[in-house]
Amino acid sequence: MSFGAAADPGHGAIAPAAAGTVTVVGPWELTGLEPSRSGYMFTRMEVAQTLLDVDDHGRLQPALASGWEVSADQREWRFFIRQGRTFHDGTPVTAWTVLTSLKRALTTPGVLQLASISDLYAERGAVVVKLAKPLAPLPYLFTHYSTLVLAPASFGADGRVTHIIGSGPYRIKTIRLPQQFDTELFDGWNGPHPQVAAARYISVSRAETRALMAQSHQADLAFTLDPPSIRRLRRQSGVVLKAQDLPRTTFLKLNASHPFLRDAQVRQAISLGVERDGIAQALLRDADLAATQLFPPAMAQWHQRTLPPLRHDPAAAKHLLAEAGFRPGPDGILWRDGRRFALTLHTFVDRPELPLIATAIQEEMRQIGIAVSVIVGNSSDIPAGHRNGTLDMGLVARNFGTTPDPTATLIGDYSAGGGDWGAMNWHDPLLDQALAQLSSGEDSRHSDVQRATVAQRLQAQLPVIPIVWYRQTVAVSTRLDGLSIDPFERSYRLSTLTWRR
Repeated sequence: MSFGAAADPGHGAIAPAAAGTVTVVGPWELTGLEPSRSGYMFTRMEVAQTLLDVDDHGRLQPALASGWEVSADQREWRFFIRQGRTFHDGTPVTAWTVLTSLKRALTTPGVLQLASISDLYAERGAVVVKLAKPLAPLPYLFTHYSTLVLAPASFGADGRVTHIIGSGPYRIKTIRLPQQFDTELFDGWNGPHPQVAAARYISVSRAETRALMAQSHQADLAFTLDPPSIRRLRRQSGVVLKAQDLPRTTFLKLNASHPFLRDAQVRQAISLGVERDGIAQALLRDADLAATQLFPPAMAQWHQRTLPPLRHDPAAAKHLLAEAGFRPGPDGILWRDGRRFALTLHTFVDRPELPLIATAIQEEMRQIGIAVSVIVGNSSDIPAGHRNGTLDMGLVARNFGTTPDPTATLIGDYSAGGGDWGAMNWHDPLLDQALAQLSSGEDSRHSDVQRATVAQRLQAQLPVIPIVWYRQTVAVSTRLDGLSIDPFERSYRLSTLTWRR
């Protein structure tokens, strides 16, 4: 068998997992081997590693880098590569071999594009990153899956990824794109020895099917469950449920260049028309998940306890829309300047609650005079609509923990007119200034004030409209002990699981 098996594109029947294998099911397909697209699955299954990691509180931890330092002007960072690690093909992990992946990450879509990197090289056992301008959260970028480190042999002559040869406790055994891959314990791993010696990931699109696999003991870990399945599994023997609040928010992404949506007053009216408590209680079965602001309590440094909460007030929504010049037509839908207030809302099924929430919002918008057509497609439809300008509204679930300090994520999402998973054709000078100050790290004494400014401007202008916060619920087989849920969704922590005796 070759190290880091190449992908098998077949879609044949799945062979039963071997005894002693932990089977994980989730909704995410492997759309290829490229780290910027599927790297999160290889970090979650502990196949590949990044330079740095974080603990449950978002504090930076060593990973492939044993330590790091920054120059006084914050323009030069050094990441010292841990000694004694090897890739799954036996190649030593060195500053030079790490550099191959990081230089490639600079030329492919990913978080490193958020940094003004002027030079990247290896020197005396360290990877050196030089910046054209300071970026205080730079180390957090090297926790992101798009910067995962692969052995040089992972890349073909044309630079594309042909094999996944990582350095984690598990190595790839087989891959069948886009549905499944199997891993086995890497005998060269020099960290704590895991009890789980083999694991399998299977992409299963329907939430109820994932729940049935957990119920029938075909899956040991089942992620991203819908509320009806959660209720059913609570009564199921052989399965326990674990839950963890995540730094993720479901919100409406609005096209602020739309003739109607460019008006902040109209965006406020839409927000007032959303019954968050009802959505959280009826669809998620948890009223505490109703979003009163964009940043959930799980983001302790960013959540603003004193911020006036978003509320539901259809009468106030109708009043604002009337002030903005809208008048109802015969069917109750509003008109202005000869144009009917009709919008298209795109969402996707990867997260099973999104189509349900979209349907609820459709009805709530009708009640204030806005006609909404819902299209349930692929998650890629939303960034595509952002880029070509055709998107009216998108219902998305944005993970602010993709880099545990979300400053870089927020810069990408809300500066310079917005980003694929943030604002669209919108900017705010005060927010830009606060993010720039946070990015530079020059005035760290006022970081709390700057974070509050970001939250306040987003709440006042509503380029995106928060709906609900997110809680990850995992169904776990009772044959396993020791599961903990990573709040930043970086790892399934298979290497810490134990078999129940």
